[in-house]
Amino acid sequence: MSSTKATAVTGSTEGERPILIGRRVVAEAVGTALLLAIVVGSGIMAERLFPDSVGLALLANALATGGGLVALILTFGAISGAHFNPVVTLVDAALGGRPWRDVAPYLAAQICGGVVGVLVTHAMFDHHVLELSTKDRSGLPLLLSELVATFGLIAVIWGVARKRPDAVAYAVAGYITAAYWFTPSTSFANPAVTIARCLTESFAGIRPSDAPGFIVAQLAGGAAAAALFRWLHQERS
Repeated sequence: MSSTKATAVTGSTEGERPILIGRRVVAEAVGTALLLAIVVGSGIMAERLFPDSVGLALLANALATGGGLVALILTFGAISGAHFNPVVTLVDAALGGRPWRDVAPYLAAQICGGVVGVLVTHAMFDHHVLELSTKDRSGLPLLLSELVATFGLIAVIWGVARKRPDAVAYAVAGYITAAYWFTPSTSFANPAVTIARCLTESFAGIRPSDAPGFIVAQLAGGAAAAALFRWLHQERS
């Protein structure tokens, strides 16, 4: 996927001017930190506002995440591509959208940014800044859920970005909002998000022991989507 075909989420240029890797990495870190602040913060707020209704809390969390994704992708898309997700970065590199030398800095920025986002959110809501989740998210159904959720996310990005790069922010946000509800895992679909959410004992948390399975499933889902859409869009011989 070339950056000329997908500025938001997969691109890395602002107009026609190349942007230095340091600036792109900072954009990824800040964007991922804000994404985790939205996910965890809205989860904490939802629990406080709807303590007796898990459904309403999930709805509030999903809507806040979807709205935040639109804003963040539009804000950072022209700078770093607004990946905020190691799977998106790995697929982008594998499909030729960016050089492999960018991958390690992007992944480090996404993971560190996500952790910082959770810690700052805890401070805002007067939680213990450092905590580990005890929320059980184990079992094969949830792993399959993460594979499906990540497959769908990469499919949406790849399919929309080829013809409508200006619509990627809305497509991604719409998909993630829906996936909160059609997957029992509530669609993490992102290794950086998974790692960061191990550090919150809130509505959004996941036990550290459950995270490796989620991450493997996410990588498998991303790889499957990349393989399928590479085949679907092959040039005719």
